[in-house]
Amino acid sequence: MRVVKEFNQENIRISVFSWNSKYIIKYELGPMEQTFKIPEMDVVAETDLEIFWNGIFFDKVKLRFKEMGESFRSEVENL
Repeated sequence: MRVVKEFNQENIRISVFSWNSKYIIKYELGPMEQTFKIPEMDVVAETDLEIFWNGIFFDKVKLRFKEMGESFRSEVENL
């Protein structure tokens, strides 16, 4: 597995890997993570992957983290 890029954006850790003819984009926030796999053949240049941490897609990732966090906190409170 090759690390393509790692950085933080709006407190979310974003890691991009190349493995098994796929790009793996992993978003981490606290105890939660989201992972997406994209075939390398669908990407012309690695810079094309920037659409996944800019704009509407990243907004949806943040929203999903908010929903995940609410569900997680609710369950932890019921332990």
